[in-house]
Amino acid sequence: MRVRLVAAAVLAAAAAVLPIAGGVAEASSAIQFGKIQYDSPGTDTRSNSSLNAEYVVIKNVSSSNRSLTGWTVRDAQSHVYKFGTFTLKAGKSVRLHTGTGANTSTDRYWGSSSYIWNNSGDKATLKNKVGTTLDSCSWSSDGAGYKYC
Repeated sequence: MRVRLVAAAVLAAAAAVLPIAGGVAEASSAIQFGKIQYDSPGTDTRSNSSLNAEYVVIKNVSSSNRSLTGWTVRDAQSHVYKFGTFTLKAGKSVRLHTGTGANTSTDRYWGSSSYIWNNSGDKATLKNKVGTTLDSCSWSSDGAGYKYC
């Protein structure tokens, strides 16, 4: 009987600490949004000529490297970018551009042929590979064209 009570107490303590898949993590996640340039400089055109000037900065504020493999960034309209194999080094950031380009340790490319982020208001959400929301950032039209989260 005593063994069952100890086992139940250990399980209850573990459940209280572990994140729930698909749930919301603490606001102090090691991986966070930095700047979101939702309105690329210049005039938006049908040619989508400044797609890579629209971007999201994701930063690692911890002192250890973090794997972002399988993590996602999405907007309110369910456009989703999924990280392939990628590790964000401690104290570093990566810029996720809307358009196309060659992925590096500092720049990743969504591969979209049209703008993702709405200038009039939108919400960026960062989720880990099990679907836990680690950070989000919203904005409305304020004329700045960017938001520091």
